[in-house]
Amino acid sequence: MTDTIYATVAVLGAGTMGAGIAQVCAQAGASVVLQDITEEFVSKGLVRVRDFLQKGVDKGKVTAEQRDLVLGRITTTTDRKGACRGADLVIEAVPEKLELKNGLFRELSTVVTPTCVLASNTSSLSLAKVFAGVSGQARCIGMHFFNPVPLMALLELVRTDATSQATIDAVTTFAKQLGKEAIVVKDSPGFASSRLGVCLGLEAIRMLDSGVASAEDIDKAMVLGYGHPMGPLKLTDLVGLDVRLAIADYLTKELDHPGFKAPELMRRMVAEGKLGKKTGQGFYRW
Repeated sequence: MTDTIYATVAVLGAGTMGAGIAQVCAQAGASVVLQDITEEFVSKGLVRVRDFLQKGVDKGKVTAEQRDLVLGRITTTTDRKGACRGADLVIEAVPEKLELKNGLFRELSTVVTPTCVLASNTSSLSLAKVFAGVSGQARCIGMHFFNPVPLMALLELVRTDATSQATIDAVTTFAKQLGKEAIVVKDSPGFASSRLGVCLGLEAIRMLDSGVASAEDIDKAMVLGYGHPMGPLKLTDLVGLDVRLAIADYLTKELDHPGFKAPELMRRMVAEGKLGKKTGQGFYRW
């Protein structure tokens, strides 16, 4: 694919998700600007992309030429406004803090062109609040990717009451160009994926804490019994216990449902820095 519906994409945030998003957009043929607040962060983001592609080369799934072509489509910067000026699509992948995301989009709505689509990668926050006060809300949408972005087939598109059908149609087309299967959900707490996934993960933690079974056996029950590619506890490790705790607290507040109340075991592990794969220990040792 060398011709996409969005020729120039700005990805804000060069962490695990942002780097993955930048990679798939570049693989689809877009020119990508990957931005973060420091040179160190953007350099690490580019290394993530390079390392992921190199693994593909080592496994014979990607050629060295394809790797170099994708990397050649990605540039990095610490200049947020500069990254977005002239972009056809801006995808935000910054930390899950409502004030941060909203402030970012308020700032950028005066910088980008009137036709530029503004997208948030939030996994659970209200898009109406993320885009509050942003001009041109018909072009605002949620694009919730899944980790690891280059491998996961799902892209959850979240529409607000203001999102136009033209925006939904265009982003759905782009999802296909990225090799993703899109679902469209309305703006509601946790959307479809986080609401179901987090609830399952929290119950698995409660089961572990009460001694129902080991982490390995709880996960094996869902993998072998229900066909899940990964058990809920291992998935929580991969996502990050701190990330899922924040989502759980948000959903508890928004939905007033006891199923989303975070178990004390989870809070204790987060307090001890046992956040999962990124710290080397969670419910598993990594």
